[in-house]
Amino acid sequence: MPRLRNLSEEQIREWQPRFWAKLIAVVAISIFVIAFILENRKQVHLHFVLFTAQVSQIWLILLALAIGILIGALLSQLSRRRRRD
Repeated sequence: MPRLRNLSEEQIREWQPRFWAKLIAVVAISIFVIAFILENRKQVHLHFVLFTAQVSQIWLILLALAIGILIGALLSQLSRRRRRD
C-alpha cells in the first residue's frame, strides 16, 4: 500500500473519489440490509409434513437463500465433473 507522502498531487486527487464512492456504497448497502431485516422480522408459521414451526420471516428468507446457494454450488460441481469425463 503506497504511503500518502510518496503520492503525487494527481494521485491523491484520483484516490479520493474512489474512497468516497466505496464509502457511500458501503453505507447504502448497510442501510438497505438494516431496512430489509426490520421489514421482515414478523413471525410466520412454517408448515412441515409432520409439524409446524413459528420462525421470524428473515430467518426463513436467509435459510432459503443458503439452500439455494448450496444447491447451485453442488450443481456447478456436478456439471464440471461431467465435462471432464
